[in-house]
This record gives sequence, C-alpha cells and structure tokens, in this order.
Amino acid sequence: MRIAQIAPLAESVPPTLYGGTERVVAWLVDELVALGHDVTLFASGDSKTRGKLHPVWPRALRLNSPAADSTAACTALVEAMAKRAKDFDVIHAHIDWLHLPLLSRLAVPFLTTLHGRLDLPGLSDVAREFPMAPFVSISNNQRLPLAAANWCGTVYHGLPINLFSPSYHLGSYLAFLGRLTAEKGPEGAIRIAHATGMPLRIAAKIPRDEMGYFKHNLEPQIDGKQIQLVGEVKDKSKAPFLAGAAALLFPIEWPEPFGLVMIEAMA
Repeated sequence: MRIAQIAPLAESVPPTLYGGTERVVAWLVDELVALGHDVTLFASGDSKTRGKLHPVWPRALRLNSPAADSTAACTALVEAMAKRAKDFDVIHAHIDWLHLPLLSRLAVPFLTTLHGRLDLPGLSDVAREFPMAPFVSISNNQRLPLAAANWCGTVYHGLPINLFSPSYHLGSYLAFLGRLTAEKGPEGAIRIAHATGMPLRIAAKIPRDEMGYFKHNLEPQIDGKQIQLVGEVKDKSKAPFLAGAAALLFPIEWPEPFGLVMIEAMA
C-alpha cells in the first residue's frame, strides 16, 4: 500500500530528546516499510526514517532557535497534504484535529490516531463536526470523554523488541522521566523520595510555557544531592537511566492517554 504518515512538527521523527508521539510514529513507519509498504512521512526536515521523508518545515519547532511561527509551520503541513493526498491509498494522521477539514473533503481514505487527552473543553463539539472521520485511540480509557466519536479501534503502544534489555539489579535511586508539568506529578515524585529517603533523579524536559511552574514549585526543591535534575535524556542514555533505578515514579494527576514511559520502564 501507499501510506502517508502525518507527524506533529514539534519534534523531529524520531525525537532528539523528549517526544512520545514522534517516537511511536518513527517505529510505525519503520515497521510498515519492513512489511513492504510504500510509506511517506510528512515531518520536520531534521527527521530520519526508513520511509520517504517529505519535509514540510526545516527543523522541529520546539528546539528551533530562534523560535519559529507554529501557525506558519502547520499551514505548510496542511498544504503539503493537500497537494499530495491523491498519491496515497490511505493517510494516517497523528496531528489531532488540524487535518480534518481538509481530508474530510478529499476522496482519500484517512484515519486519525489521537495521542493526547480528550477531556478538554470544546473537543466534543469539534468531534461532532466530523461524524464520519475514523479515529484510533491508544487506550480504551482515553475514549471516555468522546465516547460518541467514530472510534474504529484501540492500538496500544508497543516497543521495538531489542530497544531495552531487562536489568536484575536492585537499583540505587528513584527515577522520574517525562515533562516537568504539574499534570505529570513531579512534586508528588519529590514527596515520595523524601518519604522513602531515597535519591530521585529527574530526567525531564521543561516546556517553555512551564518555566514559571518550574522556577516556583520545583527548582527550590532540587538540591543536587537527594533531588537531582539530570535534564532530558537521549535514547542511548534512557536505557541505563531506567536500568539503574529501583523504581519509576509516575504519580500523574491527569487522565494519561497511555504513558509510554511505563512500558519503557517495564521493558
């Protein structure tokens, strides 16, 4: 089949550092190519793939300096889809709602995997505007706020089989891996570390719009000894980071759609 995969532009595919959706898209494209499909990936120009890369913006938006106009980048993405939609047997989008007005009007089969939370205001109204658009969830629980949407299946995240190797050592610290936002529960992780007396290593990105939260709520508690901020980890350093931990702390305070870090830790 001729398949188009439409990735977000916030991170490269696969991401250089943090990025769950982009990492899953990278694995999906590579596996589809291995199965013999003709796959084109619409993504940032710094992406790497076994498929055919259609670069729609020079660099991933989050790490771009100076900051790029995200609206302009998304406009370029929609235009690229419009020009090439007829080239594909199916288009698989991972960009939430952006593509729906366009692809719903073109005679090309498409589906959308929703990777984020669905309990936000207004999403049910948007979903009702596209009653025939097929959606894929990444967990059954993710669907609950939009139960009336046209769900065609749930596909749980997986991992390449050789990505991680199990570690049977006890581990010497607690690990937090993810984003430093209140919904991910980093303050809870710090409280757990203090309660147990164990060191906590925080491998996480600080979103630009969360810098105030970090400065006020987290930075005063990071002493560099018991509570350490190690920053974002690349794929090569993620495995030893998780393998050396006694436990992963994941005290989320939001309806996590899946939680890729949990299966990474278990692997």
